[in-house]
Amino acid sequence: MMASAPSILLTRPSGAAEGFARQLADAGVQGPVVISPLLQIETLVAPDMAGAAGVIFTSQNGVAAVPGRDLPAWCVGDATARAATDRGWRAVSAGGDAEALYRRVLADAPEGPLWHLRGEHARGDLAARLNSSGITVQEAVVYRQRACALNAAAKHLLSGHDPVIIPLFSPRTARQLVSQAPFAAAVLVAAISPAVAAEVANLDCRARIVAARPEADAMIEATRGLFDAACRIEDRGKLA
Repeated sequence: MMASAPSILLTRPSGAAEGFARQLADAGVQGPVVISPLLQIETLVAPDMAGAAGVIFTSQNGVAAVPGRDLPAWCVGDATARAATDRGWRAVSAGGDAEALYRRVLADAPEGPLWHLRGEHARGDLAARLNSSGITVQEAVVYRQRACALNAAAKHLLSGHDPVIIPLFSPRTARQLVSQAPFAAAVLVAAISPAVAAEVANLDCRARIVAARPEADAMIEATRGLFDAACRIEDRGKLA
């Protein structure tokens, strides 16, 4: 039986985690938040993109790693598109995942060359698929993600027996979390996609759900749903 209100453990890089914590608070999720990044972003040298007709971003980290330019930018989702717009790009959101981004670029059929500015670890072979479809795309790794261990605050949280909600935004972060299990706490996971959920399939969880859409707003809803459910269980426990 869960004994107290849930805490929320955020494992994204610090800036993204702090932003998501503010979004949770704005959405009325008032549980205590612990931030323990499982990936540290290291920015690399940006390529010379002379002659580029546009760029492709599959994460906000890619946007942050390069100077903004007044060029079209095809972005995986709304949050990445907002970040690109803020830096001066003419951003278009695919509103989903790498597959949706592939379909959007293919439908727009831009004349290249385009640059896919990405992290060291990427999924979907986006540049190769677009090149095979006749759209010229070069790719450059503009940041790397160094795996980190859970910090002392997160370890303390997960060594207790109270509920801990963990929103997970990438398969690599999920794998890094699982590598440090098992945990004594009652863990509830909100995964941004089925691919992320698959990485925690063997993690001992009280609950595991997938967001309705692979974007921040849907992750807010998923996290809030788990938070409300955990609070209801606690209230029943107090009445028992």
